[in-house]
Amino acid sequence: MFAWIVTGAAGHLGGAIIRLLEDRKAEVRGLVLPHESVADDGRTRYFAGDVTRPETLLPLLEGTDPAKTVLIHTAGLIDIGDRPYEELRRVNVEGTRNVLALCRQYGVRRMVYVSSVHAIAQDPNGGVLRETTFFSPNAVVGSYAKTKAEATRDVLDAAAAGLDAVVVHPSGILGPYDKSGGNHLVQVIRDFMTGKLPACVRGGYDMVDVRDVAWGCIAAALNGRKGECYILSNRRCDISDMLEMVRQACGGRRLPVLPLWLARAAAPLLAAAARMRGRRPLYTAYSLQALASNDRFSHDKATAELGYHPRDLCLTVQDTVRWLQCHGVQPCSATRVRRRAKGASRRAVSADQG
Repeated sequence: MFAWIVTGAAGHLGGAIIRLLEDRKAEVRGLVLPHESVADDGRTRYFAGDVTRPETLLPLLEGTDPAKTVLIHTAGLIDIGDRPYEELRRVNVEGTRNVLALCRQYGVRRMVYVSSVHAIAQDPNGGVLRETTFFSPNAVVGSYAKTKAEATRDVLDAAAAGLDAVVVHPSGILGPYDKSGGNHLVQVIRDFMTGKLPACVRGGYDMVDVRDVAWGCIAAALNGRKGECYILSNRRCDISDMLEMVRQACGGRRLPVLPLWLARAAAPLLAAAARMRGRRPLYTAYSLQALASNDRFSHDKATAELGYHPRDLCLTVQDTVRWLQCHGVQPCSATRVRRRAKGASRRAVSADQG
């Protein structure tokens, strides 16, 4: 019987992992940032700390048997905007190195590192992307991808040097239980439901249920091979198709679909408008680049070795809508949605003409 430690316990994925472990009656410890709050029902012990401050991580392992302890490292910064590169690197790379040092110092049984499919270099021929052992910041585009590639390389180097570590690469995570409000895809659904999404962008990405990724992380801890990587993906879905699933679940008006060239032209204006409303911009240069990139990922290895089988994406969207509704998010009236969409379309055209 393992004891489990989950970093990033207040995050979308970290929280989903803890829910599954609690269902298994496992002994769980979660790391949260000092300013984060979690619903503590006594089943999981939460510790305030920061992966960028190694001394705050020590209490996580006090009183445990490291030889029977598994650490799942989900803590990190996800950014599709213009967050400074050094800030991302300090958390995603230096923070991961601190966790690696902690695992080596105490002799933890196994570490699972949650990387990202963004860390995998694109196939110039557009082929299906599979697991690789080559990771370089210079081979990927964008600050977030570069930091995840560098951290993944560090984890695999540590595994080659003797640490029992496994890497998982989730694709675009979606699903219920996003209590922190940090998930960008869930924000797209929330904004659509409340009439705050001005338009839809042509393009899509591989989307996967957070509960399936959580299951995959635990399966990798129990059955993954040391030093191996596992892609935890599902299938590609156009943003317009995802929003149509939302519309079927809760109603709403079909949004205008902007071609990528127009979305790129309007992105600075849309981002400025979002910041004026105190919201994160969803249509950024990085997110638009991702929607146009090769998003054909194979999870055959995870299926064969871990028994990983992601659920139908329609169920994921329906469950996300229901969860949001249960937490106070109610669909906006069609009239308000129509007015906002028309105004956004006029602003986008003006930006392109300017």
